[in-house]
Amino acid sequence: VQLQASGGGLVQAGGSLRLSCTTSGRTVSSYNMAWFRQTPENGREFVATITRSGITRDYADSVKGRFTVSRDDAKDTVYLRMNSLKPEDTAVYYCAANSRESYNSIYWRTDEYDSWGQGTLVTVSS
Repeated sequence: VQLQASGGGLVQAGGSLRLSCTTSGRTVSSYNMAWFRQTPENGREFVATITRSGITRDYADSVKGRFTVSRDDAKDTVYLRMNSLKPEDTAVYYCAANSRESYNSIYWRTDEYDSWGQGTLVTVSS
């Protein structure tokens, strides 16, 4: 599957952004999808995931209550809505797909994901 991420940009602290990740080749509901982010200091870290069922979601503690992951099957797209952004949210954000058949298992590790998008930069100014 190919993943195309978009939606990054520059925003002030407290602002919002919505990232999008569109799949091509197979429908988005064929995959467990996730968002990761990467900085030089922290490497690539888990942010959020939505399972194949579309029901189960999980978030990193650092973004709980501020970020929401969702999916639009008709558009084969996964979204990451980011509210109350902080300077420490500044990173390159990547979407990833896991093709395992489980419908409600959650995967947090980078090595559990088969395909990656190209990354989109989010910069939060203070």
